[in-house]
Amino acid sequence: MSYHEDHRGELVVDCQLRAGTELFAHTWDPVVLVALRPGSRRRRELRTVIGGLSDKVLTEALHRLLANGLIDGHAHPEAPPRVEYGLTALGRSLVDDPMEALGRWTVEHGAELLEAQENAARAVSTRR
Repeated sequence: MSYHEDHRGELVVDCQLRAGTELFAHTWDPVVLVALRPGSRRRRELRTVIGGLSDKVLTEALHRLLANGLIDGHAHPEAPPRVEYGLTALGRSLVDDPMEALGRWTVEHGAELLEAQENAARAVSTRR
């Protein structure tokens, strides 16, 4: 594990844990990873499967995921050029383990989470 408690009981976090949690900081990155779970896809296929995702946002997500080693791109030598994106072993380990666990948690507790968010929003609006 990449964290520990110091002698004062404070949680001390190093860069590995921060780097791991940063993977979920961009809304569309986990969605793209899940869309690649069944197998490699082209950009157009990703946009179709995901829906509601602009080309610019997809490009940014693909760049981040490539830079983090979670996906790779395979260019086919043809005209016009065709690139298929797929999960790397590292990306698959993220999708198949922690993200799958998060998905199960969301299914089990999603209603409670949304209710808490709605209650907080109502409380803020009544204070104004």
